[in-house]
Amino acid sequence: MPNTNSLYSTMVRAGRTTYFVDVKEAKNGNKYLSISENRINGDEKKRTTVRVFGESIPEFKKAVEDAAAAVAS
Repeated sequence: MPNTNSLYSTMVRAGRTTYFVDVKEAKNGNKYLSISENRINGDEKKRTTVRVFGESIPEFKKAVEDAAAAVAS
């Protein structure tokens, strides 16, 4: 069954790990960011998801940007 609450979706492949970044809409109409990591380790598949809701997006974005800048330096 297709996921009909997804407003935007993109995928990033990194070796045996795939990241999905989605913007979804909850039943109450609020939008949120969903970041999922799918990892294959031998025969085992593992999926981890983080959800960030609208009011936290600016702070989350800044934290990710700051962390990315620290990695690049």
